[in-house]
Amino acid sequence: MLRAAIVEDQEGIREGLIALLEESARFRCTGAWGSMEEALAALEPEAALPDVLLVDLGLPGMAGTEGIRRLKGSRPDLLTVVLTVHEDDDRIFDALCAGACGYLLKKTPAPRLLAGLEEAVAGGAPMSPEIARRVVGLFARLPAPPRADYGLTPHETRVLKLLVEGRTYKDAAAVLKVSTPTVAFHVRRIYEKLQVHSRSQAVAKALREDVVR
Repeated sequence: MLRAAIVEDQEGIREGLIALLEESARFRCTGAWGSMEEALAALEPEAALPDVLLVDLGLPGMAGTEGIRRLKGSRPDLLTVVLTVHEDDDRIFDALCAGACGYLLKKTPAPRLLAGLEEAVAGGAPMSPEIARRVVGLFARLPAPPRADYGLTPHETRVLKLLVEGRTYKDAAAVLKVSTPTVAFHVRRIYEKLQVHSRSQAVAKALREDVVR
């Protein structure tokens, strides 16, 4: 069973998500909060982490993006997936740069939402189709910067390129003919060298600074 938690201020939506998780065969809900302030207090450094956290952006008090940024600072291993009605470029870019590993719209069908959470836990970056198109368009409009050198080894560069392509750890391991733990080890080294805390931040930095080609 995978553990999921929720940050959503609208009670009806929050209760619906809890029911969706609890009725699924793969998930159980380990926490549900109406604000980022409540979530931050509950997910303090000594608390047990869920496998993935669903976060709304339009919250009372602290915005979801700021909450994701703070959680990534204190709990860098926590996976966060945005679930929102907002699909404008600024919010998408800010949320992904803050450390969200996925971005789904609230109109996402329930089976796809659950599949997206599983995808995130497996090392993927789930996005609604509309969001994926916007992300591609967003990066296409960015000016090409000089290629950055972070001291990545050739093998680390190959692993990062596979992450940029959207491969899971298991897929990358098959391509490179190594074990999944070996890929995870290289990913941790990549995070250290790029000074990032999540897959989405690593991919964003790699694209923005032309780290891989």
